[in-house]
Formats: sequence, C-alpha cells, structure tokens
Amino acid sequence: MKTKTVKKPTGKDKLSRSTFGLAIHGGASRDSEFIRQNLKSYEKSLEQIAKKGYAMLSKKAPALDVVFETLKMLEDDPLFNSGRGSALNEQGRVHMDAAVMEGRDLKAGAVAQLELVKNPSELIREILKDATHIFLGGAGALELARAKNITLMPESYFITTNQVNNFLEKKNIESLQDKLRKKMSGTTGVVVADQKGDVAAGTSTGGTENSLFGRIGDSCVLGAGCYANNQTCAVAATGDGEYILQGVVAHAISSYIEYTGAGIQEACTHVVHTKNKNTQGDLGVIAIDPQGRIGLAFNTERMHRAWISKGHPLQVKIYK
Repeated sequence: MKTKTVKKPTGKDKLSRSTFGLAIHGGASRDSEFIRQNLKSYEKSLEQIAKKGYAMLSKKAPALDVVFETLKMLEDDPLFNSGRGSALNEQGRVHMDAAVMEGRDLKAGAVAQLELVKNPSELIREILKDATHIFLGGAGALELARAKNITLMPESYFITTNQVNNFLEKKNIESLQDKLRKKMSGTTGVVVADQKGDVAAGTSTGGTENSLFGRIGDSCVLGAGCYANNQTCAVAATGDGEYILQGVVAHAISSYIEYTGAGIQEACTHVVHTKNKNTQGDLGVIAIDPQGRIGLAFNTERMHRAWISKGHPLQVKIYK
C-alpha cells in the first residue's frame, strides 16, 4: 500500500515567515455599549500586554514563561473576562477556568471551577511541576493553591461593576431553559513561539454571566480551547464554549496542518469558516507556528486581539 505524502507548509500565510512572536485575545462575541465606551482602554491594554510579552521573547525567554506572564496580565486587567474581570454565575459567584500547554513535550495543566485564586495561571504553573496530575477542579484546586501559597483574594476583588450589571440584567429574565440553551462566551488567551522554535498556548476565563452553577466551558479543556504542539502550532480559542468543545477546535487546527501541510492562516480560516460554517455560534481563534507565523480568524462582530512577531510591527484590533 502506497503511503500518502503530506506536503510541507508553503509559507503562503497571511503573515510571512518570522522567528518568534505572540498573539493575544480578549474574547470574541457580539458588540456592546460597554465595549464602545471603553474602546480606547481595551486597545491600550492589548497594546501594553502584547509589548511586554514580546519584550520577554526578545530577551530569549521560553515560550512557556511568556505565556504565563502574559496570561497573568490579562487576568489582572478588569476589562477582560478572566481573573479580576470574571463573569458572575447564576449564584452571583465567580468560578474560573484556565489551561496552559507547551508544544515541546505536550506538557499541560488546567483548572476548573476555581474560586478566590487571584491568578489561575499561577496555580497551573504549580500543577505543571507535578507530572502525575494535569487537571484539577473546585475545592481540590483551591486546596492546592493554599498549600502552594498562591495569592488568594476576597470574592469582592473579582467583581466589577460591568459584570454585576450583566448579571443583574439577565438574572430575573432567564429561565432554566434559557440558561441551558444560551450562548456562552468570554475568554482571554495567548499563543507564543520563542526563539528556539518552541510554542505554547494559554487560556483563562470567568465563564459567562448568569450561567448554571457547575457549568464548565472550553477554556480549561485541552484540545478544545487550548492546544500546543511543536510539530504544528499553538492555538487559543474563544467564543461560545459549547461549540468549541463539540468541534475540538484548537486540536482541529493542529490536525489540519499535520495532515494537509497547510499554513497557519489557512488552517485557522478552514476550521472557523469552512469546517464550522454551519455552527450557530460565535467562534474565534489565534494561532502561531514554530516559525512565528500567526493566524487569526473569527466569525463574530469583534474579537479583541493583538499580535506581533519579529519583522512585523504590533497590530491591535477590536473589530473586523
């Protein structure tokens, strides 16, 4: 039986070959009055965070370290739905999900239903030190955070005026069926390729406002919201978590590159706009390959995003 030869990437990506770079996102969904009123603040935050991450890369920092530090900055910014800016569930509580994966040996860590931890990404850093465990949730994850002296904050720290308003707006008008059927969105993510050609990805989220207690989205699920492999790329997805889970979106992009030899932009476009063209939900992705080439695709009104690589200046965008 003749073995099929997979063509090598042609390099005909949206962004040409580089050597290192990163992309970040702050969620993809519909537009809102809050976003329009705070557009300049969003753009400034995306710019500053991307620049700081890239400065680390320029000094030869490993991809995994850059992911952790960049994700931490996104979690600390109350404008974004992760860490401090997390959404409130139906009980008015903050439950956070996050994942980080590096592409050299597929090492990964994830947390779900996490409370009180200032930076979920910091807890994942500790999980990555333990080869036995990858995924922890709820009370067990919080117990580990206490044991590792990870910074905890009172619940009030995570609750912003915008998220309270979103919660109150929907709390009294959504039935159980509404909550089960509604779209779920709101994430932060980062993908990195360092000077050694290693890639890594990270995602962090506070879920969605007024979601059912116990709901877990895609951000903490490896292969769905987050994936990294040095043989292909690193991906961070955003949008409606249930659809991202069903489509195993991050891994689908990696697989498309692996089996077809497609470039990074082609793979992102295919998965978002062709493979999932009939998806009745919001979907966005950022991705990077080991050569620092960046791919971006989304089917929504907006996706908060910034990207930069060697030889390509910083770009910051909210809308299409």
